[in-house]
Amino acid sequence: MTKYTDHLGRPIVAVTGIGIVSSLGQGKEDNWTALTAGRSGIHDITRFPTENLNTRIAGTVDFLAESTAGATPLSEKLAALAAEEAIAQSNLPMEDFGGSLFIAAPPVELDWKGRFALDRTTIDDGETSYELMLASCRRKPLPDFFNTTQFGYIAERIADKFGTRGLPITLSTACASGATAIQLGVEAIRRGESDRVLSIGTDGSVSAESLIRFSLLSALSTQNDPAYKAAKPFSKDRDGFVMAEGAGALVMESLESAVARGAKILGFLQGCGEKADDFHRTRSKPDGSPAIGAVRAALDDAGLTTDQIDYINAHGTSTPENDKMEYLALSTVFADRIGAIPTSSNKSMIGHTLTAAGAIEAAFSLLTIQTGTLPPTINYDNPDPTILLDVVPNVKREQQVSTVLSSSFGFGGQNTCLVMGAEPN
Repeated sequence: MTKYTDHLGRPIVAVTGIGIVSSLGQGKEDNWTALTAGRSGIHDITRFPTENLNTRIAGTVDFLAESTAGATPLSEKLAALAAEEAIAQSNLPMEDFGGSLFIAAPPVELDWKGRFALDRTTIDDGETSYELMLASCRRKPLPDFFNTTQFGYIAERIADKFGTRGLPITLSTACASGATAIQLGVEAIRRGESDRVLSIGTDGSVSAESLIRFSLLSALSTQNDPAYKAAKPFSKDRDGFVMAEGAGALVMESLESAVARGAKILGFLQGCGEKADDFHRTRSKPDGSPAIGAVRAALDDAGLTTDQIDYINAHGTSTPENDKMEYLALSTVFADRIGAIPTSSNKSMIGHTLTAAGAIEAAFSLLTIQTGTLPPTINYDNPDPTILLDVVPNVKREQQVSTVLSSSFGFGGQNTCLVMGAEPN
């Protein structure tokens, strides 16, 4: 039995590598510099025409060759870049990682470019029926298009690239996905199934179709000008979230494994909590009980009380209902203390990276612990008087942080919370 165990006798989970890509840039350094400076990565969309659309802005990643290649190629590239940075920092073999892979990836479907390409193969038949399309595909196989429709394709490619072991796990739990990938990694180490894991959340799925879908749900901000002012979590005039892209990756190990090889410890995953409900496909349950349960479960798993949380990395989407429900959950759990706990939203600057959000925000939470710098919530010019949070308004704050709660509250009542700390629990 390992001598490094937590309060429940489980192996302690240490973080030895962190990787980030977002609209703010590639790598931890560029992202952290921009984030703590209060700089926004949200901008006008140039990837596709936006005339006559209510929302014309996003936090797209536009500096990669794959940025216009479609959701699957871009999501794969973002995952690879974040993983490379995390593995390099961990000082583990880049092409023979050896541990398990858990990856949160966006739901897949054939991009419009692919659909049109398949459609063109049927033109000679004079019809474009589904049956003729299938027949045409048999005559002219398009394996690249086929692969992009397979949900596990990105994970298989990442597993091959970095030499992970076992069946790679791909998951999608809406906006909680990135945090869930980390939770699954933590649980695998605690159960003794793996000494090390690579957990990734990635999303490069901003497209005209996805933008229109969220617009039809009235979920997106329509405050297009200026773009950098659109995401305003916890503000009275918030009107929706801003779609965005990016990836976050963590290398996690049992503390015993990390100590044995002399690895530098960047922080610890102390607790995970997950709760779900079936109240509605998109709306939160009115009493907030699933979100409340997820926060409490994470604290219980970490063996901590509410008095021991120094900072909250909020989900903070900037939608009217989600921010209200998040405050209900946090104020219920932390009671009168909630107004004294710094609680900021990274989404005010990077937008909502959807499947990747929980992983990117966990990475930022660990950087908060390491640096003692609290990222601000920007665009906080018109506070909502019904949400009494210290949102670290507009300007970063220097403050020693030992423990962070990072919350992810997704569509369909899928909620995952993580507790990270400077020391093991």
